[in-house]
Amino acid sequence: MCPDEPAPQRDSINQQAARHRRIRHDHSAEIAEDYVELIAQLIRTRGKARTVDIARRLGVSHVTVTKTVARLQKEGLVSTEPYRSIFLTSAGQAMAEEAAARHALIVDFLQKLGVNPTDAETDAEGIEHHVSEATLQAMREFLQRKG
Repeated sequence: MCPDEPAPQRDSINQQAARHRRIRHDHSAEIAEDYVELIAQLIRTRGKARTVDIARRLGVSHVTVTKTVARLQKEGLVSTEPYRSIFLTSAGQAMAEEAAARHALIVDFLQKLGVNPTDAETDAEGIEHHVSEATLQAMREFLQRKG
């Protein structure tokens, strides 16, 4: 940023920088949210979440899952034990529930707009990590009005 730029242009640059910072933050949280949401789903449907199941469902390598789970463990979202499955901490469970609720809201919203269920599911996967709380609230209000 150049100090001799007019104030409105500096504000615009600052706003643009803030948007980009938010997007970078959203991208870093996206992987964690996808993992904890999947781990919760696996525990709910299969009774346990194993590295091999996560790798298969996400289409990534076993090594990628192992590294990501180690990062999630450092962040306090999961716990692991040697030769056992992966468990969510209370923080991980809360994140998984929030991500699942956000996903469901977006799917419902898209379907109410006329998007077919398959595309709504696919599109929600990307949208759910980058939508603001204000937009989510607008979606909730839209769905309440449309009943």
